[in-house]
Amino acid sequence: MNQRPVLRRCVTCRQLLDRQQLWRVIRDHQEGVVLDEGMGRSAYLCPNEACLEEALRRKRLQKALRCQVPNSVVEVLQKRLNHSFDSAAEAK
Repeated sequence: MNQRPVLRRCVTCRQLLDRQQLWRVIRDHQEGVVLDEGMGRSAYLCPNEACLEEALRRKRLQKALRCQVPNSVVEVLQKRLNHSFDSAAEAK
């Protein structure tokens, strides 16, 4: 039996992708804003620099989650981005 991919839309570029390719930011009712795991209102973001910068500049995550996104969450996303660039550069 073939499973269909679960599609989600990036809050910045509006591209529809398999949710496993996107970063998930969640407004959890207990923990506040968390990444990847938890129940609550979610926003999805492409793991690339252009989408992250645009999301921060236009406050796309705040609007989608209907709350403030702490700097610590933004820093983790930027570290992930830098880490993926580093590993891509090493692969070449």
